Amino acid sequence: MIDGVKVIPLKTILDERGMVRHMLRRTDPHFSEFGEIYFSVIFPGAIKAWHRHKKMELNYAVVSGNIKLVLWDGRKGSPTHGETQEVFMGEDNYVLVKVPPGVVNGFVSLGNERAIVANCASIPHDPSEIERLDPFDKGIGYPWDRKYG
Repeated sequence: MIDGVKVIPLKTILDERGMVRHMLRRTDPHFSEFGEIYFSVIFPGAIKAWHRHKKMELNYAVVSGNIKLVLWDGRKGSPTHGETQEVFMGEDNYVLVKVPPGVVNGFVSLGNERAIVANCASIPHDPSEIERLDPFDKGIGYPWDRKYG
């Protein structure tokens, strides 16, 4: 795992009417600060990558569909510098992934349905605070193709 990244199992409460899925509470030990919540819709087979935040801490949960979240540690001086981490998450693995500032991240939808990713960010969106990189950046070198085996 990349230093500072946390994968936290989330609670689902199911009854005959439907379900409630928790995401993040201010009383959770892993909660730091609230900036904004937004939802990112990703279409089947699409890649949303790469981006890195200078200050924002991300708290991702997938509320519909499934994704592969890919993290790459480009932080100089980090004990996990240069390492890649994959997290398969969504309806089939309902977790919260906490991504610290400086960790490059992106995701791809899995299956034939769109996915909806929620982010409870630590600060409001600020375009000057984000760095966008090409999904096929050679410095990261991540193969986005599907793996069969």
